[in-house]
Amino acid sequence: MERLICVAIGYLFGLFQTAFIYGKMHGIDIREHGSGNAGTTNTLRVLGTKAGLIVLAGDILKCILAIVICGAIFSSSHPNEIYLLRLYAAAGAILGHNFPFYMNFKGGKGIAATAGLILAFHPAFIPVGVVLFFGTFFTTHYVSLGSLLVYAGLMIQMVVMGQMGFFHTSQAVLNEMYIVTALLTILAYYKHRENIGRLIRGEERKTYLSKKNKQ
Repeated sequence: MERLICVAIGYLFGLFQTAFIYGKMHGIDIREHGSGNAGTTNTLRVLGTKAGLIVLAGDILKCILAIVICGAIFSSSHPNEIYLLRLYAAAGAILGHNFPFYMNFKGGKGIAATAGLILAFHPAFIPVGVVLFFGTFFTTHYVSLGSLLVYAGLMIQMVVMGQMGFFHTSQAVLNEMYIVTALLTILAYYKHRENIGRLIRGEERKTYLSKKNKQ
């Protein structure tokens, strides 16, 4: 039951579609422009850097809030499972972001929400996530490649830290954490399947924190 509650709380927060709302405030449906994706990268390309950063902050924050609230609710009653429940809250937020029911389940790809997961789940995840994403982005300007590497790093780090005892829980709970993380990773790669194809063909569009995106 606790798992379902955390997923539900996360999903409710994920329904706050920052890109869609910001676009509507500026007279457009972001899903009808650019790549058609209701996320940070498309917003940055269509509406500019300021808009992209606002949407990024909103999508990160909603996942952080879901994790913090679920942690506060269950930290006393389920201390040995608290990391697992935080992970379910984050998964719910990512699902709500990717598949909002009131937008015909057409949302974003969940990367900004995943950044919220990395920031709020455990401090040790932050430096690895930052290095993988920004190192890749500023080197190649491929947001998709950075996002995919972040998920690969998240999966590896989750297992390594789990087996090293960072989460102070049983192996059964750890195994469940690994499964949830693996499913989120598979979902992210599936949502980026077209990007992966373009990366392989050398046709992926680069993204810049400048007016170059308008070209």
